[in-house]
Amino acid sequence: MTTTRTTTTASTALPGGTWTLGDLTVTRFGYGAMQLAGPGVTGPPADRDGALAVLREAVRLGITHVDTADAYGPHVTNELIREALHPYPDGLHIVTKVGARRDADGGWPPAREPDDLRRAVHDNLETLGVDTLDLVNLRLGDATGPRPGSLATAYETLVELQRQGLIRHLGLSNATPEQIAEAETIAPFVCVQNLYNLAHRQDDALIDRLAARGVAYVPYFPLGGFTPLQSATLSQVAERHGVRPTAVALAWLLHRSPNILLIPGTSSAAHLRENVAGAGLALREEDLAALDTIGGTRRTPQTP
Repeated sequence: MTTTRTTTTASTALPGGTWTLGDLTVTRFGYGAMQLAGPGVTGPPADRDGALAVLREAVRLGITHVDTADAYGPHVTNELIREALHPYPDGLHIVTKVGARRDADGGWPPAREPDDLRRAVHDNLETLGVDTLDLVNLRLGDATGPRPGSLATAYETLVELQRQGLIRHLGLSNATPEQIAEAETIAPFVCVQNLYNLAHRQDDALIDRLAARGVAYVPYFPLGGFTPLQSATLSQVAERHGVRPTAVALAWLLHRSPNILLIPGTSSAAHLRENVAGAGLALREEDLAALDTIGGTRRTPQTP
């Protein structure tokens, strides 16, 4: 049977323009699919049609970077992505992650043994309906954040799956600087996905180092996650521009460094459009100086 594919090109009209992950050109403003699952990232969404609509709206807006994981649901977000977008438009790149599973209580226990990882990669291939995964992040640590320890066995397992043609590019998630350095001795990776936002800037030095090497940094919870960012300074800057604080927080991240890629999530097409518009906010020097005080580190954000 012949299927018709549409063509999507990475749009420079989206805030921040584009970035290259290996040989994949993606919009720096992407979309994170985690919120499409039910409460606690478990089970189906209350509004399935709305979830499908937001995915299609992301593509309509020109977004070419969609972040997911088969553990979301589990299987829910991947299946929604496939239903909404398959056959995938040329130029659309789906990034997934492995290294954790879901338990009966909704927890996220590690699943980084070789057999766990092989199974997770094949599950992602099946639920997304592809023969090769564009980019797979190895999730380290746990729900509380990065944890020390060697990643060699887990990362080498993914490298072998990459050699088999099941994975195009590799990345790391929830990783310590030491684990990132260890991965560099094993095989190339194209991105690091860690917690980072206006209030949590523990990776400042890492972002700069990765930028110098041409490696993307993808902050998860760019708006604070389950506890939204709250700051009087952030609110004051937003009021000066007549926008919501979320707009300022997203725009600041794009200013921070040209290798930062955004994947804010939402289950609403209207909210997605609002996030895109907000990220394009032009911040002034006095705004950047004020915002720099929130995280307790004085920096000069870079304009791409």
